[in-house]
Amino acid sequence: MKILVTGGAGFIASNLVDRYIADGHDVTVIDNLATGKKDNLNADAKFYEMDVQDPSLRDVFSKGNFDVVNHHAAQIDVRVSVADPIKDARTNILGFLNLMENVKHFGVGRVIVISSGGVIYGETPGDAATELFLKRPFSPYGVTKYASEQYLFYYNKVHGIQGVTLRYSNVFGPRQDPFGEAGVVAIFSKNLRLGEPLTIYGDGEQERDYVFVQDVVDANMAATVSEIKENIETIDDLAYNVGTGVPSSVNQLAELMMEVTDSRIEPVYEPQRPGELLRNYLNCEKLTAGLGWKPATPFKDGLRKTYDWFAERDSKNR
Repeated sequence: MKILVTGGAGFIASNLVDRYIADGHDVTVIDNLATGKKDNLNADAKFYEMDVQDPSLRDVFSKGNFDVVNHHAAQIDVRVSVADPIKDARTNILGFLNLMENVKHFGVGRVIVISSGGVIYGETPGDAATELFLKRPFSPYGVTKYASEQYLFYYNKVHGIQGVTLRYSNVFGPRQDPFGEAGVVAIFSKNLRLGEPLTIYGDGEQERDYVFVQDVVDANMAATVSEIKENIETIDDLAYNVGTGVPSSVNQLAELMMEVTDSRIEPVYEPQRPGELLRNYLNCEKLTAGLGWKPATPFKDGLRKTYDWFAERDSKNR
């Protein structure tokens, strides 16, 4: 297939581009390189240094004849969204609409849109959140993700565009930057490589659902090639959670990373950060039942692969 990946120089999407190309697809990447890195780009992908808001995106579509669009490009920093919600909305709303208008005009068959189970659901006390869980975005970034899902529903119902939303939990793995909730894995990896203590905020019992990036790539592959439900009545019919369904505390994460690296440096505890979620994890049974996906990488194995990748990168840069 001919596939356009937005944000394809970023952490998650660049791993996905590698997989698309390995599977024989013809891939085009657009990325403004605000957070993406040229080093992440696959040499076999066509690349346009471009923002999703750019009117010349139309030219990319006119040349591409795309079968699938996978939309990872976004302003993802919650702090930036709070400080400048207009900037956040320009990328995450206006950029998304620019993309979707081109999808509509050029008749793209399927659009995969990346959302976030963390910012869409907020706190998930009790059992893991299913796709029907109450939506409570408490940041401008979360609001834009929720709005994107609503817009995708509109394009599906009114224009017949086949859409899939993937609501990620906390993704970690090679090429990760220390942004977002799962950025703690990259930060801990750096500290341990330098022989520095791990800093834990609050009591360390905050729980997240950490999922390895290659499992997330597998979920995207399933969303790309699988048959999708046609009877769409709500945004949740388009959506699939992507996680492990297992909550892990920051203390557990720190303990596992110290085991992986044979570190014996005691963590340092700092005051809890205001507004931080205490518990967020996702039920992914719908993705398993509907598209045949389930996470395959044990948490400790993923952490070891992530740490080893950072260590190898640092040794090459010396």
